[in-house]
Amino acid sequence: METSRRKGFIFTKYEAPHQSPFDKLFEIFTELITHTSGDFDEAIDWLRQLDKEYELTTPQYTIDDFIEDLKKKGYIREEIRNGDGDGEGNGIRLSSKMEQNIRQQALKQIFSNLKKSGSGNHSTKHSGAGEEHTGEFREFRFGDALEKISLTESLKNAQVNHGVNAFNLTEDDLVVEDSHFKAQMSTVLMIDISHSMILYGEDRITPAKKVAMALAELITTRYPKDTLDILVFGNDAWPIAIKDLPYLQVGPYHTNTVAGLQLAMDLLRRKRNTNKQIFMITDGKPSCIRESDGSYYMNSYGLDDYITEKCYNMAAQARKLHIPITTFMIAQDSYLQRFVREFTQANQGKAFYTGLKGLGEMIFEDYEANRKKRVK
Repeated sequence: METSRRKGFIFTKYEAPHQSPFDKLFEIFTELITHTSGDFDEAIDWLRQLDKEYELTTPQYTIDDFIEDLKKKGYIREEIRNGDGDGEGNGIRLSSKMEQNIRQQALKQIFSNLKKSGSGNHSTKHSGAGEEHTGEFREFRFGDALEKISLTESLKNAQVNHGVNAFNLTEDDLVVEDSHFKAQMSTVLMIDISHSMILYGEDRITPAKKVAMALAELITTRYPKDTLDILVFGNDAWPIAIKDLPYLQVGPYHTNTVAGLQLAMDLLRRKRNTNKQIFMITDGKPSCIRESDGSYYMNSYGLDDYITEKCYNMAAQARKLHIPITTFMIAQDSYLQRFVREFTQANQGKAFYTGLKGLGEMIFEDYEANRKKRVK
């Protein structure tokens, strides 16, 4: 008589996935280079200190070996300095490959905490990567979401192309079910770089720029037809390139929210997309505006009615242009939250009152949610 086998769970001691000495140090180094705003020397100094405390390296693989590998793999490069004495390090600079890796790690860190969510469904008459299926299939293209792949049709292609006995699934076998194209989204991300972003012993700028880097990587890889402009605002506002995000620093500035909104709307006016939005990350009250004669009016004490009225007017103007503003308010002060509520009401936008924890998740979820509807 055949006896049935017992089924159950076998518990074993967890063992972390194997990492090479380089990979282990590289993950830490990427985090450090973000916190040091791209300062290679400072990041390596921190890495050496961590090595002394936690024995990250061995005699067979040292920090100096790691630096040499960074050069060989193209993550850093040495530049000849002209002896200008600017004090910007020893001539080692991050490469574009390293800058992209920093963005990819930021995206990985934030997305690892997100639940899977669907893509947007604001459809047009054109075909592409949308939500409304056409019932037709086409070849897989770079940028197609993995959930769009038709497994049944792809497996059938693999059997036809390679045979059952030598089964092999390649990219050429993959097909996706076509769907109506999603309308494009144009986003401007405003980042407050006033001095308060590093006050009180709390580093607020690093999480903000991590979110910006991750959002940039998401859009360029998952939604390549969407656009993202990033601007910073202090006494004034100016746009920055995505590649410059790792080097972003706080300055000795007040907070000119009006200048940031003016620039954001100017950038969005140039976009042909119907769907436009502004994300604003700030931790403080508006405390500065620039007058028509070029002078600055500043007031850091409490909420200045003259400044806040200018902010409300900008919020209303954005509403007339069908540009919703979503404010991510890091500070918890009740009077600042009251200002954000009135600002949001003037724009008919949204506001999140949050600390630094979970900031990235909220922004990503809101970006995905906004893509599910036409923003008007």
